[in-house]
Amino acid sequence: MTATHAGRFGVFGGRYVPETLMSNMIALEAAFDDARRDAAFQAEVATTLAHFVGRPTPLYHAQRLSAAWGGQVYLKREDLTHTGAHKINNAVGQALLAKRMGKRRIVAETGAGQHGVATAAACARLGLECIVYMGALDCERQRPNVERMRLLGATVHPCEGGSRNLKIAINEAIRDWIANPDSTHYLIGSVVGPHPYPLMVREFQRVIGDEARQQFTRVAPRPDAVIACVGGGSNAMGLFAGFIEDAAVELHGVEAGGSGDATAATLNHGRPGVLHGALSYLLQDAEGQILNTHSVAAGLDYPGVGPEHSFLKDSGRARYHVVGDQEALAAFKELCALEGILPAIESSHALAFARRILADRQGLRVIVNLSGRGDKDLPGLLAKGLV
Repeated sequence: MTATHAGRFGVFGGRYVPETLMSNMIALEAAFDDARRDAAFQAEVATTLAHFVGRPTPLYHAQRLSAAWGGQVYLKREDLTHTGAHKINNAVGQALLAKRMGKRRIVAETGAGQHGVATAAACARLGLECIVYMGALDCERQRPNVERMRLLGATVHPCEGGSRNLKIAINEAIRDWIANPDSTHYLIGSVVGPHPYPLMVREFQRVIGDEARQQFTRVAPRPDAVIACVGGGSNAMGLFAGFIEDAAVELHGVEAGGSGDATAATLNHGRPGVLHGALSYLLQDAEGQILNTHSVAAGLDYPGVGPEHSFLKDSGRARYHVVGDQEALAAFKELCALEGILPAIESSHALAFARRILADRQGLRVIVNLSGRGDKDLPGLLAKGLV
């Protein structure tokens, strides 16, 4: 679906920002629209994705996993990109756009750290200043990525207060942007935030779905279903974009159920509200206060979700499911043991749902977006005795 001129997906989305940022948002929308029509810019993005990022990524037939689970499982290997996750696709696109706009200072937020690493790498390549905000809790559980960002030249600001996770990091990045609107581009890492970010990030990530659709035609006309984890939702929207117009392909998003009463399953347990510049589903209490969340996956530990996902849920085009910590960890271990691939714990939520759906519907052909690799997660999981 294309957002309307008001940046809406149905009733969701919009642009709820301070007046000091409105001119920046209008300028960003105009610059993105112009860049989309510029063949030279699109060629620069494509060349950078090919030679710097390493695209196209393989669509891998996980044969041993398929035999164990009773279907045909194909993994879109975003873990094989430079920096190890899908985040680099959007980081490259937005960094090139920022440079085109004359912005030399980039601020970003990060949860699991992969967006921060990707942004730092893109900025290093283009000679842009890079400042990354990261929740203090996420800094602790994703220490390898903090060090990677710093080695790539980024300044990393641990954010205290509140939940000490992605939500507080976004708050601090927005404050920085408000304080420095003329010199700075805020490089949002997911399909969240005010228009045009949800549309723009999806378009920079749609290379995932476009590649996967073309690659799958070597096997069959289409898969039965595509599956991706959903926090903010960029890897899922990137995959869905290649299949959304084909009603015969099921779209499945998988949220983090966490453990016990603590969850990050926004689309399953939330209700509409405004957070970080857009109207979407949120986890909130009866008074509208944003709830704290929990997931073993830092990249899914967020109380909101992209507005296009909210539209896809309400329209029925996509279905959203919940996988808890332990089920995700079991799928993480199984992929390691059967295929020799170490997945991100975020992606493991999608893998776990693939196993679940194949148990009920034997023989399905599914594509799972392996949105990142698990190197970043391993030290924390080992320290807690979870693997």
